[in-house]
Amino acid sequence: MKIEIREIKDKDNDKIKQVLVSVMTEFGVPDHGTALQDEELDSMSDAYKTENSIYYVVTADNIVCGGAGISKLKGTNKNICELQKMYFLPKIRGLGLGSKLIKKCLYFAKKKDYNLCYIETMYNMKDAQRLYQKNGFIYIDHPLGDTGHSSCPVWMTLEL
Repeated sequence: MKIEIREIKDKDNDKIKQVLVSVMTEFGVPDHGTALQDEELDSMSDAYKTENSIYYVVTADNIVCGGAGISKLKGTNKNICELQKMYFLPKIRGLGLGSKLIKKCLYFAKKKDYNLCYIETMYNMKDAQRLYQKNGFIYIDHPLGDTGHSSCPVWMTLEL
């Protein structure tokens, strides 16, 4: 299997949306108060075209199978970014790609002078939480910013 991590392109929009919806559905993510209702799902490449954001896709044999991005955390004036929409199809899980992608995203965040990286996730996404912890994220007891993801009960941060 040939794996590639690259910046999202316009042609990836439909495929990455399918991946994100598929994985969120697999984990029983509610329709409301989660990324499932984010407008940017329809055009991820456009959503991450700002100077302080980026989204990477992971391809396996040229098929989009996952991705993750960094963007300024909505609803705060502080220099906080959010690790966003990090999901992988089952066929590429367990290959070490999560850590690679996190490192790539955090490298971008540091270059953009973010001070803190925030992430929110679902309680039952235990493997994802272990991955975030392995990469230095710690749990916090309240949400940050205004992501609109009121159904995500797990919040973590990493000082950059």
